[in-house]
Amino acid sequence: MKRDDCIFCKLANGQIPANTIYEDEDFRVILDANPASEGHALILPKEHYTDIYELDDTLAARLFPLARKMVCAMTETLGCDGFNILQNNGEIAGQTVFHFHMHLIPRYKNAPNNQGFLLWKQRGLSEEEIKTIGEKLARQIR
Repeated sequence: MKRDDCIFCKLANGQIPANTIYEDEDFRVILDANPASEGHALILPKEHYTDIYELDDTLAARLFPLARKMVCAMTETLGCDGFNILQNNGEIAGQTVFHFHMHLIPRYKNAPNNQGFLLWKQRGLSEEEIKTIGEKLARQIR
């Protein structure tokens, strides 16, 4: 399903011009219009999924092989020194466009914005707190 009110549906399906670097029957990969670094790209499914919670399992299974393919080609072409692969779910997590998408962000050793990018303070949970959380999650996932 595509949504008429979704800008990423329009970008993914070629209704809005974009700098497309890859396309297949399910995905379009475009360069981000407001990049965090040179070569910052977005993987967009052509169908509308708000976030990872809605993402179809079959499509999800194709996502990381595509991300790897893109990152390998981009590393060779751009000569970057590393990559961030980022995907946000929900406003609290930094999602600003509510169409599932994955960021591919090349990282360069001497880039001016390297410091502070994707850093967080460690919370400092006790071993017991971590164990309790792990046990709860393991029971739910089974």
